Amino acid sequence: MVLSRLSGLNSYKTEVKDEVENLLTRVERAQRDIDYFGSVRDSKTCVEVDEDLVKQQLLEEAEEKRKLKVILNASCDYMLAGVKSLKIVKKTGDKHGSWMKDPGKKHAKIYLLNGPVNNVIFEFANIMTFMESNHTLKARRVILPFPWEGTGHIIYQGFLFYHRHGSLNEILKFNIQKRNIVDHMLLPGAGRIPAYQLSPSTKIDLAIDEQGLWAIHAEPEIGGNIVITKINHITMSVEHTWDTTCSSKDAEAAFMACNTLYVVYNFPSGGTSRIQCAYDVLGAVNTYEIPVLHFPKRQGSHSTIHYDPKEKQLLAWGDGSQIIYKLQNQQKG
Repeated sequence: MVLSRLSGLNSYKTEVKDEVENLLTRVERAQRDIDYFGSVRDSKTCVEVDEDLVKQQLLEEAEEKRKLKVILNASCDYMLAGVKSLKIVKKTGDKHGSWMKDPGKKHAKIYLLNGPVNNVIFEFANIMTFMESNHTLKARRVILPFPWEGTGHIIYQGFLFYHRHGSLNEILKFNIQKRNIVDHMLLPGAGRIPAYQLSPSTKIDLAIDEQGLWAIHAEPEIGGNIVITKINHITMSVEHTWDTTCSSKDAEAAFMACNTLYVVYNFPSGGTSRIQCAYDVLGAVNTYEIPVLHFPKRQGSHSTIHYDPKEKQLLAWGDGSQIIYKLQNQQKG
């Protein structure tokens, strides 16, 4: 009987420990948000608050929000109003993959990364070379020292940022010209579940918009909702993290544009992709006021959708096709 009770106590102790660890994780994130914004909330308890202290806290809150807008370049004041047209550039490679330009460079190079696990980048001089029938013969092949996982990689200012295959949440920074790893980081909380239910190979989806590098993932502690993180691409450090109201269930992809996350949903068997959740980190866009935005003409699914902030368009990989979507924008507010 004593042994049975001890066994029960050990089981209970393990459950309590897990609950405490989960609680501590949420508390740490909440504390980071409080520290970052200097938020002041009304207390429901009967506590006498010094009026000068409240004013000081409100001033600090306003200053922190001003700094955040400076960091995220608040002059970026448009939102997505529609996906108006598509062009299928080519059909090559596997069902899952990623293709992109480098919005941080002036050149017109195209990069193709085929498959959910691989270590070869194909670099093309321009889109015309990429569209040729024997395109791979004219491509520069760049071999990575470690393969990628998923299709959520991104190229920015001459570097490939990608989730290293076999790791929980390690992001590598690879210099494409010099062909070497120059830095890495761990993304807290990421890697345990897919970022999107319909793209199970992608645990971390990296994105670029007018403000630089972001990471998108989902966490079980918040019901599988999507979490976005602003990353300093130079120092490879976290600048801030936001828990969003967008679910990863039935999501296939997402992208960042002008400080706003747009999540693309579909049916498990494939169908018409649609944007039906958006999250603006500066609060300038009300998620519930954004209509459902359908992708035009095409039935199927996407394994990757990347936003190109230089040309204000989407580069997508859908069932082995490389697609460009033109966007329609409008002013926020």
